[in-house]
Amino acid sequence: MAQALGEDLVQPSELQDDSSSLGSDSELSGPGPYRQADRYGFIGGSSAEPGPGHPPADLIRQREMKWVEMTSHWEKTMSRRYKKVKMQCRKGIPSALRARCWPLLCGAHVCQKNSPGTYQKLAEAPGDPQWMETIGRDLHRQFPLHEMFVSPQGHGQQGLLQVLKAYTLYRPEQGYCQAQGPVAAVLLMHLPPEEAFWCLVQICEVYLPGYYGPHMEAVRLDAEVFMALLRRQLPRVHKHLQQVGVGPLLYLPEWFLCLFARSLPFPTVLRVWDAFLSEGAKVLFRVGLTLVRLALGTAEQRGACPGLLETLGALRAIPPTQLQEEVFMSQVHGVALSERDLQREIRVQLAQLPESAPGPPPQPQARLAGAQAVFEAQQLAGARRGAKPEVPRIVVQPPEEPRPPRRKPQTRGKTFHGLLTRARGPPIEGPPRSHRGSASFLDTRF
Repeated sequence: MAQALGEDLVQPSELQDDSSSLGSDSELSGPGPYRQADRYGFIGGSSAEPGPGHPPADLIRQREMKWVEMTSHWEKTMSRRYKKVKMQCRKGIPSALRARCWPLLCGAHVCQKNSPGTYQKLAEAPGDPQWMETIGRDLHRQFPLHEMFVSPQGHGQQGLLQVLKAYTLYRPEQGYCQAQGPVAAVLLMHLPPEEAFWCLVQICEVYLPGYYGPHMEAVRLDAEVFMALLRRQLPRVHKHLQQVGVGPLLYLPEWFLCLFARSLPFPTVLRVWDAFLSEGAKVLFRVGLTLVRLALGTAEQRGACPGLLETLGALRAIPPTQLQEEVFMSQVHGVALSERDLQREIRVQLAQLPESAPGPPPQPQARLAGAQAVFEAQQLAGARRGAKPEVPRIVVQPPEEPRPPRRKPQTRGKTFHGLLTRARGPPIEGPPRSHRGSASFLDTRF
């Protein structure tokens, strides 16, 4: 299944025509000298200048100052003011600061700090010939119109080769998945290779565990979860997809595995990634539900798609004007899907999976819900590794049961001689008395 899905991801017929983020599968003779790169590095792209709907420069500078202040006191911000981080991620991280913010959001800086020199050893080590051949065939497919990845000998393709090779050595049981190429390429556009590698590790193992392994068991589970959410929120669209035979595995893997890097305009991709690293996998479901609604939400749209091919074409041909970052992301964040709703549906679908499904069973509990959960997990792990002295605790013992009050012996009407006579009788067997004296007061001779 992994091979089939991977081959499906690299078909040129599935690529969109937005030259600002996507391109063909082959490099011809390189870009002409008259073609300039836009502000994201895409040659001939349409994002050279901020268009309508983009925030003004003063607002961008204000957001940059907020991010600088938050990242300068990251632990305090995450522990006390995470809602501020979440709100700023929804508004979008300034491009100049993504290299600083993304490793902090996904916790890659902690992995890099705890494993110094690991990436350098992996990058210098020879890779598995099987994976190296497959990676080499996929390098030119990753954003061929971006200035970093134009030349096969440039730093972009060579850095991508080292990052993907390092991951196959770091996790040899998982190897290489073709969908990791676009993800690593987007990371390399903003980060040095070592930080891009650790961010890739966090995405594959913390945010989306089970996505990029040989069986892709988590993708199969999330496909069922997505259809259940679609049936609940867009029942008519769900019915249409069932009638024409469009299952979620025909379109969802390209969206989720590549984190929409090959399905949306690049400015919108960056905004999706900002929210995804902040809030976790529920953002992917929100984006997917929004795309399905934009493509098939009206009766006219569904009527124009009587078959499977037309429906898939509609899902891949949403007008670019509807995918602009500000308008699109406002609709994404308006989707009513909380983390609790997602976890509830995951448990329902996990119980309904057939026992004969290939591969290991999915483990959704291993997936952390965004930056706050990652931060808390790493803080807890760091406290355990550090073996810090335990904070003294005050132990309060439960109160003892109250003793019955000691009763005074009744001597009224009795003579002292009578008491003395009874005390001189035969000794009473039993445990010794606990008072200090060894002889009774009544045994004293007068």
